[in-house]
Amino acid sequence: MSAGSRRTGATSAGRRLVRVASPLAALGIWQLLTSYDVDLWLRFAQFPTVVEVASALGDRIGTEAYWQDLGHSLRRIAVGFLLAAVLGVAAGTAVARSRWAADILGPLVEVVRPIPAIALVPVAILLLPTNEQGIVFITCAAALFPVLVSTRHAVRALNPVWEEAVLTLGGSRARVLFSVVLPGALPGIFGGLSVGIGVSWICVISAEMISGEYGVGYRTWQDYTVVDYPGVFVGMATIGALGWLTSTAVETLGRRVTAWLPRPTAGVTAVGPARAASTPASLASASASVPVSAVPRPEKEPVP
Repeated sequence: MSAGSRRTGATSAGRRLVRVASPLAALGIWQLLTSYDVDLWLRFAQFPTVVEVASALGDRIGTEAYWQDLGHSLRRIAVGFLLAAVLGVAAGTAVARSRWAADILGPLVEVVRPIPAIALVPVAILLLPTNEQGIVFITCAAALFPVLVSTRHAVRALNPVWEEAVLTLGGSRARVLFSVVLPGALPGIFGGLSVGIGVSWICVISAEMISGEYGVGYRTWQDYTVVDYPGVFVGMATIGALGWLTSTAVETLGRRVTAWLPRPTAGVTAVGPARAASTPASLASASASVPVSAVPRPEKEPVP
């Protein structure tokens, strides 16, 4: 084994150790502060200890209600987030590619985007017949705008050389969309999806607390109303774990879908991000004969 490989292995092991030690240290500090009822401006006397929360978690895991709540929250997240992903990518691409879409949808997006999704609870109650549909609507609204805006910026940032190459070779507009625009914008799209899934969890839990029936947020609020503080922290830990798992799943999917992008490796100079993000693999061979340096690179404008 070379010295470089040993150094890389030692670095990876050290990072893994730090990642494990960090939450353990936080839990240890929490246990000490709550066990000794520390009251120095921050009052830890009312906080449950780590042992009490762990005991409550063990009791909850053995109940059917806990898994029912998980199922309800995950179903709401899945439906709302998938709707937001489809609508956000479609609308963001349309706004970036079409002047008509930019003129019609652009002002509406900029007006509605600053409104917190949880503020749409009265709208959901008035418009939709059931609380379940209202929670899905709020979850979708929360994730929609991060995905839409990220997609819009990613599409507009694409290098126009590749689109011009496909058109020059006789490709249609549909071929440009599916062979250049969407593959080239994937890194930006998945950035928006990663942000959107986190915002979705914030809003679905808040909506469940306000108007939900079942769900992790609903159960956490019920525990608070009956002064079951270990149960409240069980709900918080569950929400954090679910958010981490779903966010990790989105990021892992993004890395797999964009596996064709050049990755930095040891001893190799990484390709610039702008060039890498705008070079879909499906065009690598078709555009090899086009002298990139000889082609002007004007800023891409939406087409009617």
